[in-house]
Amino acid sequence: MDWINDTEDRYDDREFGESVGIGERPALLVIDLINAFTDPDSNLGSDVDDVLEQTARLLEAFRERDLPRYFTTVAFEESYGDAGMFVEKVPALKELRLGTDRVEVDDRIAPLDDERVILKKYASAFFGTDLQSELTTSRVDTLVIVGVTTSGCVRATAVDSLQHGYRTIVPADAVGDRAEGPHRANLLDIDAKYGDVVTTDAVLEHLAGDD
Repeated sequence: MDWINDTEDRYDDREFGESVGIGERPALLVIDLINAFTDPDSNLGSDVDDVLEQTARLLEAFRERDLPRYFTTVAFEESYGDAGMFVEKVPALKELRLGTDRVEVDDRIAPLDDERVILKKYASAFFGTDLQSELTTSRVDTLVIVGVTTSGCVRATAVDSLQHGYRTIVPADAVGDRAEGPHRANLLDIDAKYGDVVTTDAVLEHLAGDD
């Protein structure tokens, strides 16, 4: 798309988009790869099989090195009193009921016993959760963010990650969205202002180089 190329050129000319790189203690944060989002037949879902495959590769590498891993889910009480205006804006979110299989992490990347699944109510994994405390306890300095959706919860988490002082890495092939336009536009914006948009292979190569 010409507008993307024009925007990239403009950012390059104005000193945006420097690389922050991966620090000494990266953590993997898997955003909302739950059944409601990975099922294309769901109002909330789309075909993200490729995202799941790349996420599985990253999980394997982080597990082998005993680096921190976290998952998130979104789920609401039966009354939806904890959903605020979010559910008014996006009624499809009513599918995300606490205790149902729709809010469980997809079996293809199922968490292991020692891996936290952080319950959130809104877009950012930081908002209203104890994620920051977890990361501080684990001495994390870098967040590798994967999952869905690029334009929603991934972007919101990337922005908050930067604002909390973390090096922020988003593998482009390990995040997904319901449409290509929002996906690409938000990757461009994340790379320009909030973190490094890279590939899964680049993250894996960095981890292998630290062995």
